[in-house]
Amino acid sequence: MPPAARRSTAPTGGIAWDQAELAPVVLLAGSEALLAERTVERLVAQAREREPAVEVVRLDAAAYEPGRLSVAASPSLFDEPRLVVLSGLHQGTDEALADVVAYLAEPAPDVWLVLQHGSGVRGKKALEAIRASGATVVACDPIKRDADKHAFVMGELRRARRKAEPAAVRALLEACGADLRELAAACAQLAADSTGLVTHDLVTRYYGGRVEATGFRVADAAVEGRAGEAVALLRHAMSTGTDPVPLVAALASKLRTLAKVGAARGRGLDPVRDLGLAPWQVDRARRELAGWTPEALAAAVTAVAQADAEVKGGGRDAAFAIERAVLRVADARG
Repeated sequence: MPPAARRSTAPTGGIAWDQAELAPVVLLAGSEALLAERTVERLVAQAREREPAVEVVRLDAAAYEPGRLSVAASPSLFDEPRLVVLSGLHQGTDEALADVVAYLAEPAPDVWLVLQHGSGVRGKKALEAIRASGATVVACDPIKRDADKHAFVMGELRRARRKAEPAAVRALLEACGADLRELAAACAQLAADSTGLVTHDLVTRYYGGRVEATGFRVADAAVEGRAGEAVALLRHAMSTGTDPVPLVAALASKLRTLAKVGAARGRGLDPVRDLGLAPWQVDRARRELAGWTPEALAAAVTAVAQADAEVKGGGRDAAFAIERAVLRVADARG
């Protein structure tokens, strides 16, 4: 019979996907589909390593018919162990939810049951019953904090037996960080197409156009006082079709990071642990803050806030508004 389940004590309500282990019942909780898929792959691999003859049965809770779970968990002709994956509980039929609760009262021997619930209130009572049963809970929430995205990239490359320069990780996050699946694919491509250390030049060769278009290079040049370079990069981004709104957002994000790191220093906070920033962001912000005063930073934030309002409909010329903001930021840096 599969090993006993363990309760998670993680503050997020579940363990990380890459720490998941087989248990009689495993709940994948969260709306990040990639992490749920990774967890299922991990558990299937563990089951096959332990029992090569294991049968994997996949069920969709949204198209569930009464009794399917009982049938899937029933002993087979040759008594092979089974791993049953029931996905989409957040869209599941009433019968699916009821059958899960009934199964928990008397789990089948030699069966591992993996339940996936995306998000929302649908199936709340079933979720409570699953957690109360002692099921292992795996957190599959979207990764939003920069520090967590940084850790995700490092983990992807580590599993591919690769290391990366801090600048390379930063460039990769700037190019693909908004989409976790795209970020994972980028790590896989870099690992497959190259050898040795993943460098900033390598990432730029593959994704340099995206990094430039996101506006982060514009923001970097502006906050470092390199007005001419910042304007040149801005005009290039605009000429290639980049929308002004994300360009202003990149500039605002850069200034917010400077403000957070500056405030953390005065309050004795750890920017990585307490503010969710990535280590490379903190290191860079600390270097850049050497050229800023609190008054100059406040003036830069005001200039970007004005540009933000103008590019979102409050002004007549969005290109002029953001270029003026870039020049004001660079000038404020002194």
